[in-house]
Amino acid sequence: MAEVTFKGNPVTLIGEEVKAGDQAPDFTALDNSLAEKTLNDYKGVRIISVVPSLDTGVCDAQTRRFNEEATKLDNVSVITISCDLPFAQKRWCGDSGLENAVTLSDHRDLSFGQAYGVVMKELRLLARAVFVVDSNNKVAYAEYVSEGTNHPDYESALKAAKGAE
Repeated sequence: MAEVTFKGNPVTLIGEEVKAGDQAPDFTALDNSLAEKTLNDYKGVRIISVVPSLDTGVCDAQTRRFNEEATKLDNVSVITISCDLPFAQKRWCGDSGLENAVTLSDHRDLSFGQAYGVVMKELRLLARAVFVVDSNNKVAYAEYVSEGTNHPDYESALKAAKGAE
């Protein structure tokens, strides 16, 4: 299992670690209108950007960067997922000028977090991670960021998204 710290303190991740080459686990989460969504509701290559909370600087920057970069790529979408409430995610999207960004809330049952091994037990938040899933639901890239307040490796994730089909 990936070893992760948050603000320098070790955290326990709940769930199964996902690796490149694995079949992407399905999940259920809520969108900004409280509709239940699954992995298969999104087609093509998907960058799944996992953040502890959109209301923090690094999470805000990560969400903006992946959404901006994805506009330059064909058939690539970005799904940002956190335990923020759907109402907070909707507010963030409006305030940030990214009204069309896809944000999903895993707050209700931690389905995504457990399926992808990113639930920080001590905080009931999701650990920062990035997964690239191809159009056949295979994981093309997986990164568990070792320190939750650090940025992910944007370039490697974007390179994997460009190379995925």
